[in-house]
Amino acid sequence: MMVVPDRAIGTGTLEDRQERGRTTVTPRALNSLVSALTADIFNVAARAVRVNLSDQDGLLALTIRTPVRVVALNTAGQSPGVAGTNGGTLVQLAANAQTMIRQRVTASTGAEVGHVTIWLSGIDTDEGSRVR
Repeated sequence: MMVVPDRAIGTGTLEDRQERGRTTVTPRALNSLVSALTADIFNVAARAVRVNLSDQDGLLALTIRTPVRVVALNTAGQSPGVAGTNGGTLVQLAANAQTMIRQRVTASTGAEVGHVTIWLSGIDTDEGSRVR
């Protein structure tokens, strides 16, 4: 469980300088948040994302297993520019996702993320819209 103390509010009296309480973010909530963020980045369902939380020298370490949605080869062949707009290579996509997840988790929870490991567990192809 992670506890985030509120910052002291005000500058006048002793009462104003005392802490106002604390906010607790449970591991389950953190897990759900990381799953949702990852699903958004990789354009997959959150239920397909698996997250393992651990401590790494006082920092939050995340191990994430997720499928990735990519453009189907037949679609990329018809429009060569579409592959470049889909995030680049899988390695580039995963590297960018590590940075984005680290930043978003820290911004959302205040937890300092030390390490993000992403395992791409499958491919979900995006066929695009079909013409009938």
